[in-house]
Amino acid sequence: MIQQETITISIQEYNEMRSVISDLKFRLSELNRLIFGAKSERFIATDPEQISLFDIPAEEKVEKQKELISYTRNKKEDKKQALRLELPAHLPRKVEVIEPENLPENAKKIGECITENLEYEPANLYVRCIVRPKYIVSSTDEKTEIVIAELPSLPIPKGNAGASLIAQILISKFVDHLPFYRQIQMFKRQNVTIAESTINGWFNAGCKLLEPLYQTLKHELLLTNYLMADETPISVLTKDKPGATHKGYHWVYYDPIKKLVLFDYRKTRSREGPNEILENFNGHLQTDGYNAYTNLNMQANIILLACLAHARRKFEHAKDNDYDRATHALKLIQSLYEIEHEARVNELNYEQIKNIRQEKAFPILLDMETWLKLEIYNILPQSAIGKAFSYTLNMWERLKRYIDDGRFQIDNNLIENSIRPVALGRKNYLFAGSHDAAQQAAMMYSLVATCKINGIEPYNWIKNTLSQISDYPANNLQKLLPISA
Repeated sequence: MIQQETITISIQEYNEMRSVISDLKFRLSELNRLIFGAKSERFIATDPEQISLFDIPAEEKVEKQKELISYTRNKKEDKKQALRLELPAHLPRKVEVIEPENLPENAKKIGECITENLEYEPANLYVRCIVRPKYIVSSTDEKTEIVIAELPSLPIPKGNAGASLIAQILISKFVDHLPFYRQIQMFKRQNVTIAESTINGWFNAGCKLLEPLYQTLKHELLLTNYLMADETPISVLTKDKPGATHKGYHWVYYDPIKKLVLFDYRKTRSREGPNEILENFNGHLQTDGYNAYTNLNMQANIILLACLAHARRKFEHAKDNDYDRATHALKLIQSLYEIEHEARVNELNYEQIKNIRQEKAFPILLDMETWLKLEIYNILPQSAIGKAFSYTLNMWERLKRYIDDGRFQIDNNLIENSIRPVALGRKNYLFAGSHDAAQQAAMMYSLVATCKINGIEPYNWIKNTLSQISDYPANNLQKLLPISA
């Protein structure tokens, strides 16, 4: 018989072991969630006293007596045919008239049947041939001169790429996420062979033209006193790491009032990036809990706000660890979001939003703060629910500041939506070719994201901008920014 050995440990050691085991379980569940689980963080509050459909005990099988029942019923009507897509009225119509065959001459038209189908024509390259006739003009003093019209402004004066083609290349890369080699393949299908070096040259020329507008965008954005900030990684090829990529970062700043988005590329995730960009910023900055924002040099000029969505996410991930506490927190947070939804539906102005938050959100925040401070002593610090509590309480002063001003947002979701194109780009063209290319990408993402958030079609905007920016007054460049009137 095997003898069992009894080991005596202290309560502190026991609690530490429980904490480590809980943390390891949470890490394992997060890994399984990442690989196999659903990405949605949707939470639907349920009544604990309500019996689930799947909790009903199965009834014992009892053989029932059979009886014959006959009755009459009305015949179901045939289902109506599904409604067809209503085709947009603004699209051009190419009318095709089909007359009946062998139509007699005395036939009289009494009407017509019209059938519309949505068709597609692939984009076609064409050559813009600008002809400027030369004239010789004789003057009264018997002198002659040659007269020729002035050449329109071209994006690349000595190049042969027009504004529309450069705009298409930029949009294909930064909106449709098509790397240059795929675009080259698309051009080849039209029997046009363009070298990758040529496309790179056109791309660089377009970026050089848009650079002053990017600087104008940065200047206009930093005039505000309320910004959101976030960061996202980007892989970059460098000579310092042959055969590997450098992990750089796009720091993103968003002005929710003017609806301006700024991407700023930095080689690291250190606070040097926001320190430089926000050197003269004075106001409220809404971020996640990353320490780089907390330790900014100009902290005296900045009041930090936090993102409730980040706190909510931690409780959502902790449901498997402590369902009751996590669900209670999620219900409270859901109540806060319902107030924001009410404000949006009723189209309240900033002052009205502040008032409704003070009236309805403040009591919920007060109850939640009291509950968090009491319950944190009853949970393991290193457990998933413990980390959710600690994060929320550490950020609490920043989290509840959004109720002080109707302009402030409850979370950072608006800026995270602006970052999504970068994530899609990473999956398609994988990396930037250099640090300069990464900064060019930051410039293009800034302009394209600003177009999107203002409801402006980016291709036409870039095409029109490239057509006129060379001759545009430098002190009026802000008028070219993609901002809705």
